[in-house]
Amino acid sequence: MERIAARARAYEANGSLWDARDQWHLILPLLPATSKQAEWIRNHIRELETTLHAPGAPNTRKKWAKWLAPLASLGVLLAKFKTVFLLLFKLKFLLSFAGAIALYWSMWGWRFGVGFALLILVHEMGHYIDVKRRGLPADMPVFLPGLGAYVKWQAMGVPLTTRAAVSLAGPLAGLFAAAVCGLIWYQTGNAIWAALARASAWLNALNLIPIFILDGGQATLAISKVDRGLLLIGAAGLAMVLKEWMLLLVAGGFLWRLFTKDDPEQGSNAITAYFVAVLAGLAFMMWLIPGPALPR
Repeated sequence: MERIAARARAYEANGSLWDARDQWHLILPLLPATSKQAEWIRNHIRELETTLHAPGAPNTRKKWAKWLAPLASLGVLLAKFKTVFLLLFKLKFLLSFAGAIALYWSMWGWRFGVGFALLILVHEMGHYIDVKRRGLPADMPVFLPGLGAYVKWQAMGVPLTTRAAVSLAGPLAGLFAAAVCGLIWYQTGNAIWAALARASAWLNALNLIPIFILDGGQATLAISKVDRGLLLIGAAGLAMVLKEWMLLLVAGGFLWRLFTKDDPEQGSNAITAYFVAVLAGLAFMMWLIPGPALPR
């Protein structure tokens, strides 16, 4: 973006306002639509266009029009293939999802295997929906069978609190999925739903361990050192009270993050509360439905 902006300013200095406008346009897709930088660029583009269309303004583009005219038909052709490109992106999601179902089916049978893949999808859609509702670009989830899945989205220029909220949206969706599975188990007595509820709660709590490759690690970047200490105490307390010893891994992660030099200048109390609520909810679901995290 800095290189493109430098070219745009150079064009403006030389009086090539059309070229400058085009360069500023190239930056917009790289920024969150609601960011201040994007708003400034849109206003600047409007100022350039006002100047360019003012009476008596030199139209430096006319000499290029003849050369660019043949490209119009190519643009129309590419527009027709837009649907094909979108289908390819969806195909990537569908094929990876099918691969995940096949793997988990072979490991645990079709009922738990399909349900487990759907639980991972619910988790990733939590991220995806939270990104999209903020007006930011995001791709559909891509599954890595046996390892999980991920959602690719544009986080450049996004505040730490927003990135943290997006990270926690996945475990929150996993908590809702665990609650639904637990409710169905309560109503039907079918043990497969208890197993799915337990697996969803356990794996989403595991995802809250504050290391950088997990959602908890990204969320912790918006949490102050003091609040990290409180979360350490809270996670350890939940582990002791509920006898869910996996939560000690979350506590251990926060102990480590007390000594890393990545705490923000001003932590977000809202993100801390969000983290506590999701962690407590998942811990309660694990306590409510005891057993192994995954079928043996």
